[in-house]
Amino acid sequence: MRTITVAVAGASGYAGGEVLRLLLAHPAIEIGALTAASSAGTPLGGHHPHLVPLADRVLQPTTAEVLAGHDVVFLGLPHGQSGAVAAQLGDDVLVIDCGADHRLQSADEWAEFYGGEHAGTWPYGLPELMVGDGSQRNALAGARRIAVPGCNVTAVTLGIQPAIAAGLVESTDLVAVLANGYSGAGKAPKTSLMAAEGFGAASPYGVGGTHRHVPEIMQNLRLAGGKDVTISFTPTLVPMSRGILATTTGRIADGVDLAAVREAYDTAYADEPFIHLLPEGRWPTTAATLGANTAQIQVAIDARAKRLVAVSAIDNLVKGTAGGAIQSMNLALGLDETMGLSTVGVAP
Repeated sequence: MRTITVAVAGASGYAGGEVLRLLLAHPAIEIGALTAASSAGTPLGGHHPHLVPLADRVLQPTTAEVLAGHDVVFLGLPHGQSGAVAAQLGDDVLVIDCGADHRLQSADEWAEFYGGEHAGTWPYGLPELMVGDGSQRNALAGARRIAVPGCNVTAVTLGIQPAIAAGLVESTDLVAVLANGYSGAGKAPKTSLMAAEGFGAASPYGVGGTHRHVPEIMQNLRLAGGKDVTISFTPTLVPMSRGILATTTGRIADGVDLAAVREAYDTAYADEPFIHLLPEGRWPTTAATLGANTAQIQVAIDARAKRLVAVSAIDNLVKGTAGGAIQSMNLALGLDETMGLSTVGVAP
């Protein structure tokens, strides 16, 4: 097996740090340049003391010159910054954007939800996304540019797409409410993200259709077969460092029962190594996915409300970001999709 050299831009952030944690366990990877913006010149251990093998590595500036010469470059940069960096890297390097710059297909939606000029659309890094009669992994084989999904998007998409694809729910009447760990909000020193503000509290954000992940969720569910997709999406910060628990509901089609729903989910995910439909009566928990590249899913029918209820749990930094990125990297490079990725969580 040849050694693959990897650089990580934005290594001081949560996404970059998680990419590095997982890469340290990847048997085919050699970690090269680590870069940052304002943190350049400081040791990585000052930002991620848990990354002991890399603690003494000094962060370099994020420039094309520093990132050049690697087989793979991961970009863990704020939205709006990846496009300019990627444009300076050649087609011979696999560039994986953990930010938002290349996820959306619509330039108009980018302008509405993010502002500024759209950097373009890259192959979408959610291998399990249902597209027609296949999956998105077919588009990732041999790719040289990959856009990693938003973490909330992954949780909601995996939770409801089998029902959309099978026509079991009305795609125009979807509701998703999420409990989110604080790491999903990044490392920015905001008052609302301080421990004194968050401990013992739950607070919604991006309410009323304003969250930037809304168009991306709708984009995915249209690819999965939904027509005229409409979703009310409300994330809520809860006092845990990582994890997402997404409860997504949709009005059930006439004549659909739980057996039909479970059959659709079993069929959709039977061969997926990282998605687990739980036995009836057992519900997902973020604790079970902590540190693992897994998604736990359970479904039920609320007969009185005539709605399907799909609950999904992921680790927002692993399956929601870094794990999904490395899974996509493996596919692009022709490696085993599961290489370097664990399905074993950390509990309690």
